[in-house]
Amino acid sequence: MIRTLSYCWRLFATGLCFTVFGLSAGLCGMLVFPLMRLLPGSASAHRRRVRTTFRAYMRSFVGLMSAVGVLTYEVEGAERLGRPGQIILANHPSLIDVVFLIGFTPQATCIVKEALFHNPLTRWPVAAAGYVSNISTHSMVERASQALRDGQNVIVFPEGTRTTPGQALQFHRGAASIAVRAAQVVTPVFIRCVPTTLAKNMPWYRIPDRRVRFTFRVGRDIDLAAFRTAPAPLASRAFNTHLLKLFADELRPAAGEMKPGVATGDFENGGDAGRFGTGDNTGVVKGGPRSPH
Repeated sequence: MIRTLSYCWRLFATGLCFTVFGLSAGLCGMLVFPLMRLLPGSASAHRRRVRTTFRAYMRSFVGLMSAVGVLTYEVEGAERLGRPGQIILANHPSLIDVVFLIGFTPQATCIVKEALFHNPLTRWPVAAAGYVSNISTHSMVERASQALRDGQNVIVFPEGTRTTPGQALQFHRGAASIAVRAAQVVTPVFIRCVPTTLAKNMPWYRIPDRRVRFTFRVGRDIDLAAFRTAPAPLASRAFNTHLLKLFADELRPAAGEMKPGVATGDFENGGDAGRFGTGDNTGVVKGGPRSPH
């Protein structure tokens, strides 16, 4: 009986969160961002304001999901996100990975769908934020690389799309190419989502039988010096292979978890309810009760 009530509550709460997200996004698009557009300032000032707003919005949504019992989370090493010229490379098990990453990364540059640049509610904020369109691989790589050269940080999912449960991880070389070309700092973020939820081809209402636990571990920075001695195409290919092995080793499942497959991708791809503590240069942000429903 208790498990059934818990399941029904989490199903309701999940729908509530998506509804709140959609309504608040519409409100921002119709009211908040148009008002921000009227504020004086340079393009860089607009960019900082819009990115700060996006970050606050995403962080609030994470807090809401935690507060209503949809999920719990832990972010280890959050204080190392958002450094100048940093490319943040993460696996992509769930629809809401990007919500966490934007919420915990100051002034992040993101790669977004081209359609957002044509939607009347989103075209100004995504343009003002300096986000990068995925309309073509060449354009995406060039613009993301330029953002890194300008001292911005860029979030990239090397898979290009969400992981399909039970299928091989596949990293496309677009992310490796951007890193080799222009990154001053390369930082992996290893994401676990247990049990699986909001994965590719999984509707929002297909929730697991217990509360989801997200963990984000910010890994050690990767030294690209050895890769940059080779010509760019070979360097990108070699770094992509190295990156895939790194993620496969780190995400090797614990007992009882599904084992992910691994495959290389040799083509380009366009496409707070919590507690913060530090120790030994590592910050840990936790949200939600520790015992899952």
